[in-house]
Amino acid sequence: MREYLKLMRPHQYVKNILLFFPAFFSFKILDTGVMLPTFLGFCAYCALASAVYVMNDYIDREDDRHHPEKKDRPLAAGTISTHSAFILMGVLMTFGIGTFAYLSWEVLGIGVFYFAINVAYTFKLKHIAVIDVSILAVGFVLRLFIGAGIGHIALSMWIILITFLLALFLGLAKRRTDVLLAEEGTKTRKSIDGYNLEFINAAMTMMASVVVVAYIFYTISPEIQTKYNSQYLYLTVFFVLLGILRYMQITFVEQNSGNPSKILLRDLFLQLTILAWLATYVFLIYGH
Repeated sequence: MREYLKLMRPHQYVKNILLFFPAFFSFKILDTGVMLPTFLGFCAYCALASAVYVMNDYIDREDDRHHPEKKDRPLAAGTISTHSAFILMGVLMTFGIGTFAYLSWEVLGIGVFYFAINVAYTFKLKHIAVIDVSILAVGFVLRLFIGAGIGHIALSMWIILITFLLALFLGLAKRRTDVLLAEEGTKTRKSIDGYNLEFINAAMTMMASVVVVAYIFYTISPEIQTKYNSQYLYLTVFFVLLGILRYMQITFVEQNSGNPSKILLRDLFLQLTILAWLATYVFLIYGH
């Protein structure tokens, strides 16, 4: 069972919390009529994402055997047979797609699109520099659309834009680790030929700046201030800056940015910063 869980990568499910963001930013976080189907959609998305991870691990199993960390993945290590992996993938896909169909045709369409672009990513797009990280960022945005579709919520352009930019920043940080491994003689993917440290460092610095500026404009937007009846959202910029700086410290100083989900689950500084941002945000928009 432990090996099957490793194959499903449950630590990656933290990214799927984005499904709850539309409800949170629309004052529906306490509405059980929205939250219950959203939780069901969260489970379905986790299942579908795990099916994608199984497929990806099968395709990359030979390359993963030469990777310092990925060599311990079940298919690369041979602790799970490909036959068993395919059965697991089929079960996960059936549950995910079936649940999306139950929720709504709109949600089903987004779910199928997510799976389709990940198939394209696994077989081709992940080998094309810049396109690979862009596809990863689109996946984050699709999580928002799933949550919005379930709750029948109109998404703000701000949440879409900031989510995409932040995901692109994290994707570039992940590629930086691959570049470092390639320089040491361990080439982990073909797209690395389109990257080098100078490009990654410059791109990350640019994306970090754009994320912070976009968030500042969001907090001082008259539309957002009117929606939340608060002129003090700009106070949360402090925590966004702190979080970005900490992640850049992890990336540039500690040289450890290969897995954003694991970093978030293990780094106390980031966890406290996110909790402080969340507490301040909740107080400002829900307190009154």
